[in-house]
Amino acid sequence: MQRLLRLRPLLFASACAIAALGCAGELGPVDEGEEPGQPDGGTGGGGDPEDPGDETPDAGGDDGPAIAMDELVVQSQVEPYRGDQPDLPGDAAVEMVQRALAEEGFDVTVDGWYGNETASVYADWQAGLGYSGIGANGIPGPSSLAALAEGRFQVRNVIQIGSRTTFSGRTVNERTRDMLAAAEEILGFDIVVTQGSYNAGGVAASAGTHDGGGAVDISVKNLTTTQRWQTVKALRTVGFAAWLRTPSQGNWPYHIHAIAVGDTDLSTGARNQVADYYVGRNGLASHAADNTPESYRVPFTWWEKVPSN
Repeated sequence: MQRLLRLRPLLFASACAIAALGCAGELGPVDEGEEPGQPDGGTGGGGDPEDPGDETPDAGGDDGPAIAMDELVVQSQVEPYRGDQPDLPGDAAVEMVQRALAEEGFDVTVDGWYGNETASVYADWQAGLGYSGIGANGIPGPSSLAALAEGRFQVRNVIQIGSRTTFSGRTVNERTRDMLAAAEEILGFDIVVTQGSYNAGGVAASAGTHDGGGAVDISVKNLTTTQRWQTVKALRTVGFAAWLRTPSQGNWPYHIHAIAVGDTDLSTGARNQVADYYVGRNGLASHAADNTPESYRVPFTWWEKVPSN
């Protein structure tokens, strides 16, 4: 497919460090023919490494229609791997983004479905702005979306994942940290992260799911069976795709693997796990049914929809 890029100058760049962390790993689904996203090693910290520090709640033009960024981003994380999902909100937002990309000279179908074609074209848009690695992962970030929205539409419900920080000594971004803290508050006991985010090449069994943001592995060795499932439920309640991993599933001890739904820094492998979670699968290469007991399941959600957030 031929795409004509209108190159724009690099908007933001900042130095970043990749944390080398260790723990039990995770074998996540990787889309055939598509490699997991790699952290940008030279352009910055959180969110679309486009703009980790931007706290502006809304972006784009002052007039015209408005789109919800959080709904757009969730579609960009589910539909490329699991096809069109009519029950997800955001089709109108996807159409506006597709139309804007077409106006910028890209060959893209305007149909409200954020499939692989749209993901690829959006990644080209990000690359044309000067981003690379996770910054050009095809998931709309606040800065690339604001640039596309200029003079066309407004952007509300902006996802800001913030800069890199730590939680229980492991590297995560600020949004993931806040989500983990909220889950801890629900539980009333500590969550111990054994592998954090931005850990490219750190654990082979992770299959690239921890290369970007929003991914954590959590220790359960000191928890009862009930507490383990309670932790899965608390994580899902605040917007994680979370599963209890068992030794029978892979070469790892019991642990919880969780991906922050809506994180704009997700690697492709982590993005595909969000898609698996949405359709009730386990996020592993087998794509088997989710083994979580019914009493510990919650409706699909993300951080920006959590009432207490």
